[in-house]
Amino acid sequence: MMRGFLVIIGFACFSTTVAAQFDPSKIDIVRDKYGVPHIFAKTDPEVAYGLAWAHAEDDFTTIQQSLLAGKAMLAAYEGKKGASIDYIIHLLRIPELVEEKYESDLSPAFKKLLEGYCAGINAYAAKHPGEVLLKKAFPVTPKDMVQYSVLQLCVLSGADRALSSIFGGTVPLLENYKTAGSNAFAFNSAKTTDKQVYLDINAHQPLEGPVAFYEAHLCSEEGWNIIGATFPGAPCILHGCNEYLGWAHTVNAPDKLDVYQLEINPANKMQYKFDGQWLTLEEKNAALKVKVSAIRITVNKKTYWSKYGPTIITPRGTFAIRMPAQMDIRGLEQWYRFNKAKNFTEFSAALNMLAIPGYNIVYADRYDTIYYLSNGRIPIRDPKFNWKTTLPGNTSATLWNSLHPLADLPQVLQPKSGFVYNTNHSPFHSTEGPENPVNKDLTMGYETLENNRSMRFAELVAGYDKVSFDNFKKIKFDRQYPAKFAFPTNIDTLFLLKAAAHPGIADLINNLNLWDKRANVESMGAGTFLLVYNHIYKSFSKYLRTGMLTTEQAVTLLTEVRAEAIKDFGKTDLRLGDIQKLVRGDKVLPQPGLPDVLSPMYSEPYKNGMVKGKQGDAYVELVRFTKDGPIIESINTYGASSRKDSPHYTDQMEMYTHQQTKPMTLKKEEVYKNAERIYHPN
Repeated sequence: MMRGFLVIIGFACFSTTVAAQFDPSKIDIVRDKYGVPHIFAKTDPEVAYGLAWAHAEDDFTTIQQSLLAGKAMLAAYEGKKGASIDYIIHLLRIPELVEEKYESDLSPAFKKLLEGYCAGINAYAAKHPGEVLLKKAFPVTPKDMVQYSVLQLCVLSGADRALSSIFGGTVPLLENYKTAGSNAFAFNSAKTTDKQVYLDINAHQPLEGPVAFYEAHLCSEEGWNIIGATFPGAPCILHGCNEYLGWAHTVNAPDKLDVYQLEINPANKMQYKFDGQWLTLEEKNAALKVKVSAIRITVNKKTYWSKYGPTIITPRGTFAIRMPAQMDIRGLEQWYRFNKAKNFTEFSAALNMLAIPGYNIVYADRYDTIYYLSNGRIPIRDPKFNWKTTLPGNTSATLWNSLHPLADLPQVLQPKSGFVYNTNHSPFHSTEGPENPVNKDLTMGYETLENNRSMRFAELVAGYDKVSFDNFKKIKFDRQYPAKFAFPTNIDTLFLLKAAAHPGIADLINNLNLWDKRANVESMGAGTFLLVYNHIYKSFSKYLRTGMLTTEQAVTLLTEVRAEAIKDFGKTDLRLGDIQKLVRGDKVLPQPGLPDVLSPMYSEPYKNGMVKGKQGDAYVELVRFTKDGPIIESINTYGASSRKDSPHYTDQMEMYTHQQTKPMTLKKEEVYKNAERIYHPN
């Protein structure tokens, strides 16, 4: 059986000639003392092979789940839970898109990179058949990888939320139509005491799962040498730094997707009006293989397509969604080109691909260049329509077909202030002074709000004429709210209550009034605030739909929180670390951080009233670009491996909670000199 599996991989994923190009003995995986893989080989595809193998050693399950989603086979493994993802793949016609564009749109070099990654992941599966979740999912092909990347970028663009609102009946109807979290910052020599360039790479991702960061160092003899973070199933670094430059991502929120309500023929529900003519919806059958108990059954679901794109028939009407993310397959290749860029000119050339549909980009390099871009594939839209709501789906006037060029997007290059930053806030406040971008086109839908992190960053930077690297780290790891809160709901009323006037909740009022707004584990004020924050969000309709908490609401809120604290803990003098934990396996640590501080933590229920970290400060990479190359330090949440039996399953947890970093290097000789283990992927 094992021998047959190997034959299938050799002939189905690649020709035997291509498969023979990958000799594992020519690929080195070098593990450092923290278990981070440093991959060395002659060619980029061989390095991708090694990355796939090393990542599979550390988290094969998550890689498989990701690629199963891309193959529309998740339901065959997870059952009903995965069927919705499989349906979305078919609804968006992602396999058809990849099939149409794979040969023409991707470069030969990138296709070879994908082949290398597939060879590595398939070889690992063949060597470890007991770890394979679904045998029919193998061999993995390059097209499978591209399908998964397109799915992820469609989700980034809001496809899941749009479809949920359509199926859930909450999307605005056309009769209401009227025409009309992450942190990243960079400092250059104008702002630093040592004239070096600093870059903070720190997206706030989930701590585990398909979009949790995996740290790796990739180095070939073809000019690829980079340290950073990637996701399961990706063949390159998604943000990090090479010998010349680095970049960081944060999530942005321009208008990346439009929803249309079609005008349906009363005499034929399969026809819709477009520019005065009745057109027929295209119909396809999606045969979903769904696991039910120990068997798999085929569930047939219809998918529809109109001139606008994927179309959904519901009792409330027929809707279509249109998004640029679902029209391009080159997102991963654009990241690969970022990996290989040697200067801002080459990085800009990669940016001009406009293949990645979103994300802010904060860039820095060894040549003293800093840059901010609110990146996106943003349609050129007719301004006479209100693009913030459901659009009329009966006219070519709303059927956009072209995108804004890179020059139209909000960006700042080399500001006199000496710094650029983004904390998921307005791109029109990405530095200080007149060089900030101007919001010229409202149809692009860019966000314009500030948040606690942007306000706190501005406070901190204003306190320095020049920033040392120690100052830079203090800013990045800051856990204090700004002088004035910047939550969507004004919660200041909580801090105006007098303990003497409300004796039943005087203890909580005192905790809040004495609090310095720091999210440290020993803080009782932070503990009380976390209980309050979680209760507010648990009772969304009760508290968050008002612009400001009233005194009555604040008193009710604290009364309810106090009752919960007594029930769960038997007391109210709770420190943040008593309530919030960092948990992996049997290891449980007090977890600092609160939502929307610069070093944040968002939690989910754990046990006995406690919560555990779910998303927030995840992978952190801090870079100093010097004339001799970058000086790099990093930290990951738990460790390099997701395997419970690995010594690197939890070995970074204490460092993480104490905001300590580990040194990293791009220098091959240093990596080998300090290696804990050197081996080949076989």
